Amino acid sequence: MIATNGKQNPMSERLETLKKARERMADDRDAFAKTLAAPFDRDKAERARLKFVETQVVIDAIDRAIAGEETGPAAAA
Repeated sequence: MIATNGKQNPMSERLETLKKARERMADDRDAFAKTLAAPFDRDKAERARLKFVETQVVIDAIDRAIAGEETGPAAAA
């Protein structure tokens, strides 16, 4: 439900924020994947691999948060 004052429902705002955050993290992950796919440079590859894994953990957490928002407050109880 959208409020009459033009502002979105706080649940809807949270969901939009989570989706934007996920998109940003996916873009970051793509950059690390490109580094991993590039000609091998041990130092760059090690850093990119660690950052890729860290970023994927964040994406997974955001996905769980989005699923929680989509199922609504009843799932949190």
